[in-house]
Amino acid sequence: MYTPDTIAALSTAPGTGAIAVVRISGPDTQQIMHAVAPSMLLTPEPREAVFVRLRDADGAVDEGLLTWFPGPHSYTGEDVAEISVHGSPYIQQRMLEALLAAGARLAKPGEFTQRAFLNKKLDLSQAEAVADLIASGSQAAHKLALQQLRGGYSKQIEGLREQLISLSALVELELDFGEEDVQFADRAELTLLLDGIVAVCDTLIGSFRYGNAVKQGVPVAIVGAPNSGKSTLLNALLQEDRAIVSDVPGTTRDTVEETISLGGVLFRFIDTAGIRNTKDTVEKLGIERSYKRAAEASIVVLLGDAATLSEGAFRTQADMLRKRIGEGPVIIPVLNKADLVPSGQVQAVKNGRAVMEAKPVMHISAKNGAGLEDLKDRFVEHVRQLNTGESDIVVTNARHVEALTNARTALLSAKGGVEDGISGELLATDLRQAQFHLGAITGQITVDDLLGSIFSRFCIGK
Repeated sequence: MYTPDTIAALSTAPGTGAIAVVRISGPDTQQIMHAVAPSMLLTPEPREAVFVRLRDADGAVDEGLLTWFPGPHSYTGEDVAEISVHGSPYIQQRMLEALLAAGARLAKPGEFTQRAFLNKKLDLSQAEAVADLIASGSQAAHKLALQQLRGGYSKQIEGLREQLISLSALVELELDFGEEDVQFADRAELTLLLDGIVAVCDTLIGSFRYGNAVKQGVPVAIVGAPNSGKSTLLNALLQEDRAIVSDVPGTTRDTVEETISLGGVLFRFIDTAGIRNTKDTVEKLGIERSYKRAAEASIVVLLGDAATLSEGAFRTQADMLRKRIGEGPVIIPVLNKADLVPSGQVQAVKNGRAVMEAKPVMHISAKNGAGLEDLKDRFVEHVRQLNTGESDIVVTNARHVEALTNARTALLSAKGGVEDGISGELLATDLRQAQFHLGAITGQITVDDLLGSIFSRFCIGK
């Protein structure tokens, strides 16, 4: 349990802005807010912003707005006050020092949200969604974080856990009547219920590939031979001159990475060093890094020069790349510089794509933009295909996947035990293990080390 003292912090990032917000939470909040706003004779009405003149021991600090949230009807469940001041860094610092001098202490990272969890205003998965919401860099990431914050995911996990609690109760009841050889839990029905819970776990675990891509941003590596137009393509996608473009082979010797949002999803584009045979030691290091980044990406754009490459040679390049980077990434073969190729030499072009014997190859011109919209559509379509589930609930947290996987293992062990006719005591142990792992997701089961790890990743003031 936490010590119910009073904490204070800037709830907005420090810096120069029109407005900054200072937040206070704890049992002495009312006393402290009167100390820094002595002209405020009466405590304001709950959730009503009032004009205040703010002071410290040296005199006037600022004029601002104070809003009072008496517990338990507040974010943390404690007495909370939020003071809006002008965004000067000097005013922010002096205001914080005034609050500390009046009896508050500086909040630790994530301490406001941790108190909300401890006071049962949020469960643990919702608290983690607060951090995801703050960090969301795209429409899709924002939507997933907001869904988790609203509690639909938590309700589904708690529903599974309650089913297991009911099953465990029946199995453990049998242990009390062991001598009578009574079965309160029908084994056939128990197997069906376990299958149903395992199926839900499978769906949630399967959704993580999509959820993690949306949350972290989809890595897209652009690879190919020198002078195939990789840097030009990156600049065209970003619509700015981010990478150096040169006719000299080997100009790009390290990766260049930038992010853009397409279709509401964040993509991380990586321009890599040109792949070729070279004796240059530094360039070799860059090429090895290109292969490494390609293997780690979700999508690899293999870029070739349409003016110099036949589709057969390009197909061979794609096969060689696949062997080098493994089966993980999706490879999109793209022939660039289509503006330099006579139209009659591009076979079976439809909607920006030329059909080869084995797979479609896209024809684009990064220089004049031809085919870029089709290429962007391919990126977005790839992400949509990752979301194979019918439910809106998507797992975005690796900790949750680990817990679901452990719960699934315990459930399968329980199912196997039912089929093998093991004792009710061993069966109850497996069911309790599954309950434990599901409870760890929402915080029904927690340890201090876990909480410290989760909330230390928050910014101060949240």
